[in-house]
Amino acid sequence: MYELLLVKQRYEADIRAGEQGISSLTLMERAGEACCGILYERYPRAQNVCVLCGPGNNGGDGFVIARHLLDRGYNVRLGLLGCVEDLCGDSAIMAARWIGDVNDVSPEFPEGADVIVDAIFGTGLTRPVEGCLASLIESLNERLPVKQKVLAVDIASGVDGDSGFVRGVAIRADITVTFFRRMPGHFLFPGGLYCGEVVVVDIGIPEDVLTDICPFLFKNDPGWWCDIFPVPSPFGHKYDRGHAVIVSGDVLSTGAARLAAHGALRSGAGLVTLATPSSALAVNAAHLTAIMLACVDNPQDMEQILLDRRRNAVLLGPGNGVGELTKGKCVAALGSGATCVLDADALTSFTDMPLSLWAAIKENSHRDVVLTPHEGEFLVLFGDMGQKVSKVERAAIAAQLSGAVVILKGSDTVIASPDGRVAINNCAPATLATAGTGDVLAGIVCGLLAQGMRCFDAACAGVWIHSFSASRYGTGLIAEDLPEQIPYALKEILSSNREPLSLFSS
Repeated sequence: MYELLLVKQRYEADIRAGEQGISSLTLMERAGEACCGILYERYPRAQNVCVLCGPGNNGGDGFVIARHLLDRGYNVRLGLLGCVEDLCGDSAIMAARWIGDVNDVSPEFPEGADVIVDAIFGTGLTRPVEGCLASLIESLNERLPVKQKVLAVDIASGVDGDSGFVRGVAIRADITVTFFRRMPGHFLFPGGLYCGEVVVVDIGIPEDVLTDICPFLFKNDPGWWCDIFPVPSPFGHKYDRGHAVIVSGDVLSTGAARLAAHGALRSGAGLVTLATPSSALAVNAAHLTAIMLACVDNPQDMEQILLDRRRNAVLLGPGNGVGELTKGKCVAALGSGATCVLDADALTSFTDMPLSLWAAIKENSHRDVVLTPHEGEFLVLFGDMGQKVSKVERAAIAAQLSGAVVILKGSDTVIASPDGRVAINNCAPATLATAGTGDVLAGIVCGLLAQGMRCFDAACAGVWIHSFSASRYGTGLIAEDLPEQIPYALKEILSSNREPLSLFSS
């Protein structure tokens, strides 16, 4: 259930199901019945339900929901945006099966309802919500008291299923019930904020339809990549777990690299070396114990320490400073064949000549490179792609242009691979918006790369570990707290699919 489908892929899944003998009318009946079951389960004390139906298939789902709720003894009021006579196809058939009144919808219509069912647009919305309908939705959002709950069918009306954009205005739902697979719009901001909790229900679409659809979008979750997550061998040693190199800034800018180094070490790298300018050697030495030190003052020094192939993963950028020196160290690291993570100053150092960075990445013998921009860094490096381009599309374009895996950070972090795969991470808490947390993330990813994970997998796992660690700590989080929470994230991952390793197990 980790695949995410675009709207057109959802329609294709319905068509494929029809080819296997499952009619669209059957799917609509099952969808409405499933929504009714979720409402009954989540809101057991509800008695009065208002069902708002639109003119398309989402409205047809609403008629089914209303019928099943009525059969269960609820007080149901159904409002239709439009006329029953204008309905067609499955929606017209389901409307004919409804024995209750069909009312016009006004801002006052939902008053007195315990639960409001949003079956207005769903995925069928193709243009902005404007005029009277926009006023209706705004009024609904403003008038909703705490005791009223909103259940959206498929997706909150007004939210674009592919991009998460709000088309004018959108209903704020407490829970969204969707079918077969989720869509990117359930997670991408701002739409994800309108959908509330997203519940996926099975309505009988066969799993094998995915073979023809070929999804390329995924929800970032340990169940998706835990089978390939590195596990220490009872017969191994530290060099089996990789050697990460973290490049430090000058004497006044060392903290970011140390945060990253601790992230790499805690994520499981067997060894971590801080490559520091000689001017900052004493400062770094005073703060480190398990993390080793090496003097790296220039690109030539960078090349030299990476001649030792056991140093197989490098992170550049945190606190390194913007300029030619950082740029030269990046080119040296990329030319070494080591797996590279470029963050912060390593990215902005190429602002004036990004094509030279793309060329250096593509000349890397393995092309194993991860870029970790936040929105500001992304803008200066890849330019403004326009307001109509979704976050998924922007990250995917950047991955293709650069030849690297791109982690476009945010509350809805998107991870994109040059091979076309894209993952959306939606579990990052707001507490991560504090100085230094991005440095820890880059270090975690570097540590996983050192252990042999491929770039896209390491990026996905690193982002999830980062989010889990912050969530576990809770409020008051600062960047220094994150590495200490990483072991709990690793335990969560490893316990999900493997027995603990022991030399003494039978």
